[in-house]
Amino acid sequence: MAQTVVDAVCISQRITVLCGRPSYDPTERRPWRPYQTEDVNLVRIIRVGSMDFPRFNMKKRLMNYLSYVALAIPRALFLDCDAVLAMTDPPFQGIVGALVSMLKRKPYVYNIRDLYPDMAVGGDIVNHGLLVRIWERLHCWALRRAERVIVLGEDMRARIIAKGVEPSRVVVIRDGAEILPPGKPLPPPDPEVVRAIRGGFSFVLLHAGNLGFYGAWNTLVTAARKLSNEGVGLVFVGSGAQRPAVEAAAAGAENIRFLDYFPSSKIPSVLAAADAHIVTIKRGLEGVVVPSKMYGILAAGKPVLAVAPKETDVVSLGIKQGFAVTADPDNPAELVNVVRGLMADVRKLRAMGEAARAAAPAYDQTGELQEYLKLFDELVVR
Repeated sequence: MAQTVVDAVCISQRITVLCGRPSYDPTERRPWRPYQTEDVNLVRIIRVGSMDFPRFNMKKRLMNYLSYVALAIPRALFLDCDAVLAMTDPPFQGIVGALVSMLKRKPYVYNIRDLYPDMAVGGDIVNHGLLVRIWERLHCWALRRAERVIVLGEDMRARIIAKGVEPSRVVVIRDGAEILPPGKPLPPPDPEVVRAIRGGFSFVLLHAGNLGFYGAWNTLVTAARKLSNEGVGLVFVGSGAQRPAVEAAAAGAENIRFLDYFPSSKIPSVLAAADAHIVTIKRGLEGVVVPSKMYGILAAGKPVLAVAPKETDVVSLGIKQGFAVTADPDNPAELVNVVRGLMADVRKLRAMGEAARAAAPAYDQTGELQEYLKLFDELVVR
């Protein structure tokens, strides 16, 4: 995925995306050029020649960010647009977007995916010091300058409002997922993918996605070790900055498995392979990060095991709508008991899956995208 910086949204709903060179997937990288332009239907993509070091080395990752901003800001200032949209990759992009919109005298929309610097501090990436205080002050300036702040959930909305932003300016638009039409059955899963994930376990807990700084990984590993003789498998599918540390913590545990990402065409099979899916947020990061993979899990009709604080959206929505059970992210023993309860109650597990499928249409990705269009139409008309 490219580092998205500034999107210029025109009144005809043409969109110009100004972004960096991809640094997640090496197969997507392109030869270096100062700027590369590609037109896809109504979208013009301008990629600046930022560095593309692997993301797992923080110093080199910072060089990616800085080189990107150095090339992106001058280009953004000369793009004709009706509004400016900034996201949170690089982490200080919201500040850059606010500056660009101010210089261009255009409405500014700030789309927050992960909340910085809160994420950097809560994830133990940086220490709370002078740099963080300056960063937070500039970030609050960017938030106050935005005509609209788009967030991923109610827990994140509460965080933003607590920073002094007018509540009417903070809008929840969830990522959602592609939802099958009513009555259409889910496609049969790929048997090879299912075998790779289940691997002989009688009950599979699956975490599919990024192993970043936000998760209660030690709690998961500790609980899985205690369940090793009960047929429970904990399977991680994906990568991320914390994967090496989680692998080290799980060393010697035969019921904990790590797999790389499967091709995107196999995602439905990955989701179908688990008995329950783990969504985890460690304490202190409530509303700072909102894992959007929950919506794909709902679309797959699978139960959610939320290892997260009660203030998070995944817990509040999951309990209210019946598709989730929860465990304290700091309490492995509680997690063990919750898993044993699911294993012992097949009827409850089935009911949670049915509740997940029933809840999914409310988070249809198409409907969520329409909210973006309505928001920009309102701003441009004003």
